[in-house]
Amino acid sequence: MSALAWTDELVLNQPELDHTHEEFVTLLNRYADALDRGEDALPAFKELLAHTEEHFAMEERWMAATGFEPENCHSSQHAMVLNVMREVVRYAEDLGDREPLSIVRTELSQWFPGHAEMMDAALVYTMEQRGFDPKTGECRDPIRAAGNADAKAEEAELAEQTVSACGSTSCGH
Repeated sequence: MSALAWTDELVLNQPELDHTHEEFVTLLNRYADALDRGEDALPAFKELLAHTEEHFAMEERWMAATGFEPENCHSSQHAMVLNVMREVVRYAEDLGDREPLSIVRTELSQWFPGHAEMMDAALVYTMEQRGFDPKTGECRDPIRAAGNADAKAEEAELAEQTVSACGSTSCGH
């Protein structure tokens, strides 16, 4: 039984991100299928982890290029998910405890749709507003760094351009 189906509800109409998300769902299901067959799911889970590390790094680059604050909720959630996934691997490899592999399957399956719908959709919206092309890294309306002249005025302008929100209503940002 698949952990999560790729559906139109997960499509954000941003080709690079949609492709990456579809890969995530495929790898999540491959790992879930290994669990269902009673096989060692750790190799499939490690493949999912490696993909997720690259996936989140890509989004982090896009956030930096479009003006998200480094400590935004979206980035914090990425860090939390990666920490949990790495702990699952550590438990399996160092402690011989495979139970977290079964537990995290449900957690990832429930977490991903909401993350994509709120946080990733907010990133895509910001990319569109700023004219950011993920293929080239070019941004039509980049965030300008504050210079020495009129530092206070430029800092205020930079603060207005910077995205601190994550798209979620649950964290207050």
